[in-house]
Amino acid sequence: MTGIPAPVGPPGLSRRRLLGTALTSGAALLGAAALSGCGSAQAADASTVRLWDLFSGADGGLLNDMVRAARPDMPGTRIERTVLEWGTPYYTKLAMASAGGRGPDVAVAHMSRLAGYAPTGLLDPWDLDVLAEYGVGRDDFADAVWARTQYRGHTYAVPLDTHPFIVFFHPEPAAKAGLLTPDGALDTEAFSSPDRFLAAGRELAKASGRQGIAFGYVTDTAQGWRLFYGLYRQTGGAFGLPEGGPAEVDVDRMAEVIAFMAKLVDGRVNPKRLDYPAAIAAFANRQTAMILSGEWELGTFRTADKNVSAAPFPTVFGTPAVYADSHSFVLPRHPDPDPEHRRRTHRAVAALLKAGQIWATAGHIPAYGPVTRTSAYARLQPQAHYAEAQDHVVLDPSVWFAGAGSDFQNAMSQVLQQALLDGLAPDRAARAMVQRLNTFLSKPSPA
Repeated sequence: MTGIPAPVGPPGLSRRRLLGTALTSGAALLGAAALSGCGSAQAADASTVRLWDLFSGADGGLLNDMVRAARPDMPGTRIERTVLEWGTPYYTKLAMASAGGRGPDVAVAHMSRLAGYAPTGLLDPWDLDVLAEYGVGRDDFADAVWARTQYRGHTYAVPLDTHPFIVFFHPEPAAKAGLLTPDGALDTEAFSSPDRFLAAGRELAKASGRQGIAFGYVTDTAQGWRLFYGLYRQTGGAFGLPEGGPAEVDVDRMAEVIAFMAKLVDGRVNPKRLDYPAAIAAFANRQTAMILSGEWELGTFRTADKNVSAAPFPTVFGTPAVYADSHSFVLPRHPDPDPEHRRRTHRAVAALLKAGQIWATAGHIPAYGPVTRTSAYARLQPQAHYAEAQDHVVLDPSVWFAGAGSDFQNAMSQVLQQALLDGLAPDRAARAMVQRLNTFLSKPSPA
């Protein structure tokens, strides 16, 4: 039996420093009342594993189904969920509870947020030997996702899923436009360069009799960045963000990507002024033949069109890369964790991963490979059509200020909106993004 490793973090990490780190990582203070409620997480009976997550609505219902399905693999264990508000409130409370050593047994966090938590001592590492005893190993996960779980040789996150930025399309106009392969999949070769992508959009517009490709970005805090960063990484351009700066990026390639994005929404064959809800509605109502969006919208689109299909985001600039994030399980810091209860927590997470087929019905790609290799998963449509996206995913830069719901994403998206909507020249937009990158880099890391 392998013991659970001791917490790993920066030396001399005092409670005061941890609390300061918590406030920096969370970006807002919820107040003493919010933190005082965290103490109950430790007052559990030994058979209960307490889980914090941010899944409400349909995803919350699916997670409940997963908990029920996982019971045979974790006999004698009960999972108690606490659902908190997505975004800054969630990450603030998680950081503060972890800083005080009063967090839950396990929590869900976006992998893109890990760089703001693991280096600052807010998380404890997972024991891979214990996970292996329950059938979960490193080789069960795609390399592109697993690489982000590591910090100083330890594993600080266990991926639940990959949720990539993909393309959805209505099969009828796509077929009419000649953009499908004989087996009904999207002919990605027809989208394999900026010119081809734009030409495909024009063909989709002709075939639909309306407009070609929808993309909702106006006033959105993340969509512009998601599209830009996936495309930029396809160019092979450097995107180094060393502490203190300056940013190590290719401004010319940034401008090239921004110019392409501007043409995508020039209003000629594609809508120009769409915010996120309007883009979702336009595609659901068949006002456009295709939409650039996250797989998490599958339920909405399938309700409107049971035959809706999807594909990984096409390789437009030469190097396969798909923007994504990953919901992951993390262990909030506890100063003196009970080894047997930690073992119980490892077993519960392994059991949930094995129930990933349920999670896949929402559109998310289960990170646990044995699930996606089953015949049952292959029958899931259109999920099986874009599962390969996880082999080429790129997450936000691994820096403490980036990640899901961050001010960083919003700052980048604001500049991109000026280029796409207000006519800011691509080269000027690229330089403005670099300036904002350097501003973030000039701020001291809390680690």
